[in-house]
Amino acid sequence: MIKPYVQSIVSTLAISLISSWALADASLYGKANVSFQNSDDGGGSTTELVSNASRIGLKGSEDIDGGLKAIYQFEFEVAVDDGSNSNGQTFSQRNIFVGLQGNFGTVQVGKFDSPLKASQNKIDLFNDLEGDIKNLVTINDKRPSNVVQYTSMDAPVIFTVAYISSEDDDVDNGVSASVAFSADNLYLALAVDQDVEAEGTEAVRGVVQYTLGDLQLGALVEESDDGSGSENGYFVSAQYSIDKWALKAQFGTSDIDEMGGESLSVGADYTFSKPVKVFGFVTALESDEGSDESYTGVGIEYKF
Repeated sequence: MIKPYVQSIVSTLAISLISSWALADASLYGKANVSFQNSDDGGGSTTELVSNASRIGLKGSEDIDGGLKAIYQFEFEVAVDDGSNSNGQTFSQRNIFVGLQGNFGTVQVGKFDSPLKASQNKIDLFNDLEGDIKNLVTINDKRPSNVVQYTSMDAPVIFTVAYISSEDDDVDNGVSASVAFSADNLYLALAVDQDVEAEGTEAVRGVVQYTLGDLQLGALVEESDDGSGSENGYFVSAQYSIDKWALKAQFGTSDIDEMGGESLSVGADYTFSKPVKVFGFVTALESDEGSDESYTGVGIEYKF
């Protein structure tokens, strides 16, 4: 009999806290992205419901004297399909940080996407789906812990550098840095990692994205060195918008994750309104090391 009362009290407290945060320049946001798909790993196929990095978060800021602002973000992944992610938890940490922002730029500390990962901008058109570039194109899209990061002020050119503490005397600390140029319809970025993916590793990434009317084109080149030798990866994407439709395709070939790795995805989105869209996709992944996977699915995404 006690349990329902406890749950009621906890729920009331949670609602009260959210209401209080909403009054303090805070925003509750999130995304539910779920697909129903057929997955074939080369040995057999299954149908499954997949929660594609669905998330919920809270972010906000507080003005301080002298044009200084405190900022924060707490974001968690939520498994919409079965309520439990790969580690058996309902929530898992994504980008979480606190920081200061002013005329000097932004300093933030916590766990969040590395500058190299963030440099991809929006060229990965199947991000969070099976065609994500983290599948057979790169191993360097990281969200490290224990990060201290500086980002220069908004301008055509933005510089970001992150220091990643290993918190271990026997393990080297990591550094990730990027410089990005954005103006009109053109985006360019160059990023480097040192000891981020693992101790003794290096990575260099170049990105270009160009929008010409309804057509968006993107390309990425990456070199990754694990200490025993370097491997390269290449990636291109294209999206064409027609009214509420977006037709898209992307292809990547890389030896970084697996030798001879290739990733091909095609699909289409239909947008009902700014927060709601439905989508369909076909993805094929293969490599010389034995990967032979295909995915066909349809899904819905709702952002708030």
